[in-house]
Amino acid sequence: MKTSAENKTKLISIVTPCFNEEDNVAELYRQVQEVLATLPEYRFEHIFIDNDSKDRTVEILKGIAARDRNVKIIVNSRNFGHLRSPTHGILQAHGDAVILLVADLQDPPPMIRDFVRKWEEGYKVVLGVKTNSEETPAMFMIRKMYYNLIGRLSDIELTKNNTGFGLYDRCIVEPLRRMDDPYPYFRGIVSEIGFEKAIIEYLQPVRKRGITKNNFYTLYDTAMLGITNHSRVPLRMATMLGFAMSALSLLVSIGYLAAKLVFWDRFSAGMAPVVIGLFFFSSVQLFFIGILGEYIGLIYTQVQKRPLVIEKERINFDKDA
Repeated sequence: MKTSAENKTKLISIVTPCFNEEDNVAELYRQVQEVLATLPEYRFEHIFIDNDSKDRTVEILKGIAARDRNVKIIVNSRNFGHLRSPTHGILQAHGDAVILLVADLQDPPPMIRDFVRKWEEGYKVVLGVKTNSEETPAMFMIRKMYYNLIGRLSDIELTKNNTGFGLYDRCIVEPLRRMDDPYPYFRGIVSEIGFEKAIIEYLQPVRKRGITKNNFYTLYDTAMLGITNHSRVPLRMATMLGFAMSALSLLVSIGYLAAKLVFWDRFSAGMAPVVIGLFFFSSVQLFFIGILGEYIGLIYTQVQKRPLVIEKERINFDKDA
């Protein structure tokens, strides 16, 4: 049973998704505890959701959880990806606010204080936004170009240079539960729900331990999901471009016909325009067939209604029963 004092004290949940982060989880926990010690007026729970790590991540977390009952662990039955697992962790939180904090220490734990301060000012969403990064300039530039692209294409206003790092009030988490999205683009859903956002800028530090778990496929998957979930512009571009190409083809054919009639003996187009036109139109068709396939794939994923993750084990959740 909770005491009356516990009932009055706000609970803040920190959710940390991890996969093969044996070099970072203990240090992350230590830094988070240092921050929480400066916020004695709140209660905290720290939920680690592990995507079936193959190293000692879970072993280290179990040791921490044995010493600290406020540390809770969810171990997935397999790797369910970098989108589904964090969302499932957020949905298991019981806090008045939830903070999403990844395990690689590239999101600075000391910013938790700033998030909570803005939350107490009345903001329901507080986001950490990277103004710059110590990662390679080329990668940061690519990410920036992507955020600019999706910002132009999206039907809603998405926050640029935010990876999900931030604080979310319970009024954001509860609609997320009702959406029952089997493959959620969390950053887009937060913008879809609405509410005024507080932005806190920071310099993203370089990863000091371990290697990144992102690769070209995961980055591409996130990028396409952000576009297909929140924009119909690519589909409309296909329609408009198809109409424009048809009109251009008609004009070119009329021009060729007129040139042939006027310069019958001297005009010879040859095969080059035919071959170039064939390859050009084929590439355009394949591009938009791919775009259409992304939308169909998204629909297919939605109608399957599979769970976000399947849990293999959970630790220290018994006191919530």
